[in-house]
Amino acid sequence: MWGLTVRGICEVNGKILLLKVRSKSSHDANRWEIPGGKVKKGEFFDDALRREYLEETGLEITIESLYNTIQNNYTACKTNEQIKSIQLIMKVTSRSDEVKISEEHDEYGWFSKDEVYRMIDENLLSKAAMNAFKKNKEL
Repeated sequence: MWGLTVRGICEVNGKILLLKVRSKSSHDANRWEIPGGKVKKGEFFDDALRREYLEETGLEITIESLYNTIQNNYTACKTNEQIKSIQLIMKVTSRSDEVKISEEHDEYGWFSKDEVYRMIDENLLSKAAMNAFKKNKEL
């Protein structure tokens, strides 16, 4: 089965927003990820990204451009089905940096580009986030 996921890299004052996946998650627990999520059936991906961003961070975003595309394969938690997910990684902006995270995440942080690269080296990012940043060397 194939799925579509959208994620948004938001940079405010030279810092990039990342969310820490909750410790009880079956996927990427305690790793940092780019905010976003699955596109629902019949939903436009830009609407999905704005919805997911608001749900996960409380931020209203504007989508600026395509940053990267990656494929991220995983096993569905509820059905054990193998999913091949195409992920659209977008550059987004927000007028605010006041984040209110959902229960899906334990914490959030604004990180410099150097800190993000260090997190990649230390294997602290989710697989999808690591692939998104590695494939496009220019943050």
